[in-house]
Amino acid sequence: MQVRQFAALAMEEVPALAQDILREIRAEYPGLPVVLDDSGEPMALIGIRRALEGFVQQLASQEGRPRYHLEVFQEFGRGEGLHGRSLDSLQAIYRLGVRLAWRRLAEIGQQIEIPPPAMYELAEAGFEYLDGLVDQSVRGYAEAAAREAGERLRLQRKLMELLLAERRPDGGAHGVLAGPLPGSGQGTAPGPGHASLGNGLGERAARVGWQLPERVAVGVLLRPAREAVAPAVGEGVLLDMEAEQPRMVVPDPDAAGRPELLRRAMAGWSGAIGPPVPLADAAKSLRWAEAAVRLMERGLLPAGEVLHCTEHTEALVLLQPEELIEDLARRCLAPLAHCGPAHGRRLAETLLAWLETRGGAPEVAARLGVHPQTVRYRLRQIRELWGDEVDDPDRRFELELVLRARRLRGQLGRA
Repeated sequence: MQVRQFAALAMEEVPALAQDILREIRAEYPGLPVVLDDSGEPMALIGIRRALEGFVQQLASQEGRPRYHLEVFQEFGRGEGLHGRSLDSLQAIYRLGVRLAWRRLAEIGQQIEIPPPAMYELAEAGFEYLDGLVDQSVRGYAEAAAREAGERLRLQRKLMELLLAERRPDGGAHGVLAGPLPGSGQGTAPGPGHASLGNGLGERAARVGWQLPERVAVGVLLRPAREAVAPAVGEGVLLDMEAEQPRMVVPDPDAAGRPELLRRAMAGWSGAIGPPVPLADAAKSLRWAEAAVRLMERGLLPAGEVLHCTEHTEALVLLQPEELIEDLARRCLAPLAHCGPAHGRRLAETLLAWLETRGGAPEVAARLGVHPQTVRYRLRQIRELWGDEVDDPDRRFELELVLRARRLRGQLGRA
């Protein structure tokens, strides 16, 4: 009888109590935004009133499980998440509301002479009810955070697609990865790094809070495992983990501390970071990173780490255009066709050592780790095979180029 009487009196107090609680909350938190529902009533007032009604109805029905108006309190949590605020202030507001409500409910309990032990149970039920409200808000907050993160990733991928599209000389974009090595002076748009990209890129960048840099480097990653957690590359680095080979765009790659930060973040990953280029040439950096990754997968570049293309320029230049290099090698190394494989390899190694050192037999011998007389014998054979071609600067350059390419492929020993 006392419980029903208490519930009836409390339900009568709910509208006024809700107004009092909202007034106190606004006084305590003057910056709290006022959100109205379709009827023009503050959503906060509706939430407070429904929370009080739910608690009182629970007491009146003596149900074991609290009844919450889920959508209201989940919406409060979503609102905090969507506006970039933490749940701390919302939980503080809930605690303030419960404290104010408890004062009035305690007065009602004294009025109808509810025994103190029963009031303690009532207080415990109130705080349990509060925990339920907080749980619903946390759920709404998590949903909003997940939705926001998903939307940000979608916008970030769109930004990267636009940024990494290859640009035509007329300012358009196409998907063909072609063009000179960045830094060669060919095919680079004039003016500042992002002047030729138009407003579209700036608008997309603003939507994800990315400040357009002057220079970028683009990385291509190889997953250590299918379920690998994304590397903590830090704020400002665009990362797309949806691709089979994740890609990233590093702004201002030469900025102080950036290389060390990336090195730590990439521990356990492998891949390649292309050369730094103006923002408008980001696709060129991507192209060289992809080329480096292909060489890594073939065992022609070191695997198990994230390497920088600028530290492997020789391999990227000599190993990429295989058909051209092999055709040149067939013509340049034709004199070795009649030598046995082992002897031909020794002559090729001697020729390369001589081209690189331009020294006499002692210097070449020291480089190869053989006797100088052996080198003199081989050099005489080389002179017989190639004749005056070894004195022509252009032929020497071609010979050194194809022999270096063979050494990079492991077909010749390293001096």
